[in-house]
Amino acid sequence: MRHPSPAPDDGSGTLFGLDALPGPAEDAGPSVRDLPAARRLLPVREIYAEPAAAVSPRGRQIRARFPGARLIEVDSHWGIPGLHGNEGNVERWVRVKGETLVLGERKTLTTRPNGRSADWIAPGASNGCAMSCAYCYVPRRKGYANPVTVFTNIDRIVAHIGRHIARQGVKPEPNQCDDRAWVYDIGENGDCSVDALISDNTADLVRAFGQWPTAKASFATKFVNPGLLALDPRGRTRIRFSVMPSEDARLLDLRTSPVAERIAAAADFLDAGYEVHFNLSPVVLRPGWRDAWAGLLDHLDDVLPERVKQQAAAEVITLTHNRELHEVNLGWHPRAEEVLWRPELQQAKRSENGALNVRYRNGVKAEAVAAVRELIGARAPWLRVRYAF
Repeated sequence: MRHPSPAPDDGSGTLFGLDALPGPAEDAGPSVRDLPAARRLLPVREIYAEPAAAVSPRGRQIRARFPGARLIEVDSHWGIPGLHGNEGNVERWVRVKGETLVLGERKTLTTRPNGRSADWIAPGASNGCAMSCAYCYVPRRKGYANPVTVFTNIDRIVAHIGRHIARQGVKPEPNQCDDRAWVYDIGENGDCSVDALISDNTADLVRAFGQWPTAKASFATKFVNPGLLALDPRGRTRIRFSVMPSEDARLLDLRTSPVAERIAAAADFLDAGYEVHFNLSPVVLRPGWRDAWAGLLDHLDDVLPERVKQQAAAEVITLTHNRELHEVNLGWHPRAEEVLWRPELQQAKRSENGALNVRYRNGVKAEAVAAVRELIGARAPWLRVRYAF
């Protein structure tokens, strides 16, 4: 009989305590700077904004939440001089992500097929993140800075998704994404839980999907935001808490909620009407990794209530890295690269968007995925694996 394992070390990230979120645009309520978590994660000093975005209802809401921030007008949210493509920002990597926001309008609204985590990738309401996970792929699109860009034309984004859902009709048969609903990933290039500290974009999306009976929203997160519990998802939003062994998270998941806190939040989110899944991600191969993942799975099995286990599913995702990001990390967090950059185990991989990445060699990856599946079967057999790669 297995003895209960100790909880992962709560040092695996930054511990946040949140109060209620501010209200909607017409009643902005207290500024984000009055909230302890946002004050630590988002001490915003500068807001770069396209003119139309700055004066839009959503733009005004965001500006009201950060009243002390300096507003800087820019022609486009892409290629901002002194911000994007500035190698000097490597030395300010974390500060830029917390002290800077960008407001823009999403010009291209496209929903792409996926078939892995979701049936479709919806046009995101943001790009970038205030957290600092060392393996994150999003910074590759922004040069040497990765602040959150909020798209203020959320009404157009929601309308586009609604039209796309209507065209699909009823899902004809089950697949690995979901048995009945079309699943739309709404947070491909950011973290919707963090976005909810900045504006009501996430809330608008959750409420919209609550009205669409043939579809579900889905997003992965490493940030526990109790403000989301006040929404009414009606079972139409799947939140995927990303988890990894605490010793990995302390090194790689910077400025995130501790892994133990993410796991502990699962029941609260389920009870609030969310579907709760887990991303076992990324699986980083380093000495002792199997024992570390066994400990994490033991912890999941020990602390999650039965109602969470009955509906839970998981994605297993092995590390994909990138040479350019490797070079960036050497400038601000070289210790992370000791485990992320393993040329003896990795091979080149061309991603769907054309980027040249590195991933574990085919045999190494297949062995790792099989090992994780075996660990799940032995330690958390209730955890259904939706897909693994």
